[in-house]
Amino acid sequence: MRKTHKLTLTAMLIAIGTLTSNLLFIPIGVTKVFPIQHFLNVLSAVVLGPFYAVAQALCVSILRNIMGTGSIFAFPGSMIGALLAGLFFMKTKKIYMAFTGEVVGTGIIGAILCYPIATLLLGQKAALFGFIPLFIFSSIAGALIGAIILTLFLKKQVASLYS
Repeated sequence: MRKTHKLTLTAMLIAIGTLTSNLLFIPIGVTKVFPIQHFLNVLSAVVLGPFYAVAQALCVSILRNIMGTGSIFAFPGSMIGALLAGLFFMKTKKIYMAFTGEVVGTGIIGAILCYPIATLLLGQKAALFGFIPLFIFSSIAGALIGAIILTLFLKKQVASLYS
């Protein structure tokens, strides 16, 4: 895929992520659970690679915060999840590893990194592992949708090659 195609697809995914942030989110405590972001992370990690996946996650997080539909917690979770999804897929070429990278990156590492943001920057009391259940739920839901859709598309693409 040429660089122009990658940039265009990244921009389209950013637009989808930004638009759906107004429609599909679950407010839980100080965070907003947004499974579409995890779907987009897996999709961009597999189709575009880790660099474009992180760029997409960063841009969606910035735009969601500017529009008031996101929180500061969107940054560590979405970007680390996108990076690990892209790196795991790049290393193994397995969709389930992109799923795993997204869940580990967002659901565990990103959730733990939200603790200092909550306590130091926002001055709110938070448990060190308090964000993990919320982030795990959201990342599993979204990443599973992404993995299923990618698997179906790849099967369809392989089937059309032999038709």
